[in-house]
Amino acid sequence: MDQSPLPPEQKVCERALTWIKPSFLWMMYRCGWGTKKDQETVLAVEISREGFVWALRNACLSHYVPALHGDGGTWKRELRKAPARVQWDPERDLRLDPLPYRSLQLGLAGEAAARYADEWIVGIEDVTPLATEIHGLVREGELDRAAGLLPEERPYPLDDDVLAHLRA
Repeated sequence: MDQSPLPPEQKVCERALTWIKPSFLWMMYRCGWGTKKDQETVLAVEISREGFVWALRNACLSHYVPALHGDGGTWKRELRKAPARVQWDPERDLRLDPLPYRSLQLGLAGEAAARYADEWIVGIEDVTPLATEIHGLVREGELDRAAGLLPEERPYPLDDDVLAHLRA
């Protein structure tokens, strides 16, 4: 999938989004292991399966794909009205280098952000100490020990119809 910047005719005005990043290492890439300014606290937020599926069913891809959207105008209209959007970004390794496969990033706005905050959250855990510990091991070259501390991640089973409109 091409992840190059969109040409000007395909860009849509951005709204403020709350992003769900299901991958621990992608989140570490985004926040610099919790060292970036205003990103020093890393929280693992658990949400309900029902909420996650609702967001996916009501999401639009963040980039235009002719095979899925037909024309650019249709995609722009879908993106503007969608309360959620999906990006597929390269997954990351322990050194935060890109891997040859992608991870889902889920942006929430409007109704989706409100449901997330008011209904979907079932648990919150501060994982900043874990991020700091793993980062320290990576810096020391202790990749096996660092990998042993990573949270378990596995494919999330979904019915085909949930993601069909989000696959390029």
